[in-house]
Amino acid sequence: MQIPVFTVDAFTGHPFSGNPAAVCLLENDLREDLHQKIAMEMNLSETAFIRKLHSTDDFAKSSCFGLRWFTPANEVPLCGHATLAAAAVLFHIQKNSNSVLTFVTLSGDLKARQVEDRIVLDLPLYIAYPQVSENFTQLKAAVGDMIVQDVRYSPDTKNILVRLSDTYERSVLENLHVRAQDFLSAENTGKVKGLIVTLKGDANGKPKGYDFYSRYFAPWYGVLEDPVTGSTHAVLGSYWSEQLGKKEMLAFQCSRRGGELKISLRGDGRVDIAGQFAVVMKGNLTF
Repeated sequence: MQIPVFTVDAFTGHPFSGNPAAVCLLENDLREDLHQKIAMEMNLSETAFIRKLHSTDDFAKSSCFGLRWFTPANEVPLCGHATLAAAAVLFHIQKNSNSVLTFVTLSGDLKARQVEDRIVLDLPLYIAYPQVSENFTQLKAAVGDMIVQDVRYSPDTKNILVRLSDTYERSVLENLHVRAQDFLSAENTGKVKGLIVTLKGDANGKPKGYDFYSRYFAPWYGVLEDPVTGSTHAVLGSYWSEQLGKKEMLAFQCSRRGGELKISLRGDGRVDIAGQFAVVMKGNLTF
């Protein structure tokens, strides 16, 4: 069997930065266990599987496809950067002629469209609620003695959002050694599946102003740190819109690879998250 596979760096316009995702095009149904085995083989934070919903569908002409995401450890219900990567493969490799693509996923129907040099994802907007104080002992295992200004929990995504003090500069977040493995040991109830650490930005900064910064850790999914995460910005977008009083924001995820995201809150309870991409590998899986 041969399966076309691509590696796409998402939320960046340059190869070898942003967040890499593998994208597999499935002409036919794939045996269930092979999804996870392929994701383990690719060994990236996410491997996306695009499948035809009907035998007559065409990757270049159809506008609706099935989409699933797997980390090296398990399947996840939502992944923004791998959705952007999947759309990039269809639009730019398969030359799909539709203006909007719809993906049928575990998180409902997700749409992607092209706007200039970016792909815009239509994602659900998730609210993060104030966290109860007894969970601060768990956060201690993650961020040590850093000053924490706010803590929220998103039940939809099972992410804890930790906002560091506004007194910190971006470099503090970039250099923060988050003891995610310690946090994994401290949180084994299944309630938490991801840790977002975020910091207020400077929208008037030079050369480019960012409204907020973040890093994301998900050892529960076998991903110690995810370089640039679209789905967490469906949480961060809601939080920082409330904090800053803005509907349009520019964000930067401060991992070693780094990536930029444009965020636009809509009036229908959803959020548009836009980013650039770079296709860095084309090939075939053979087995």
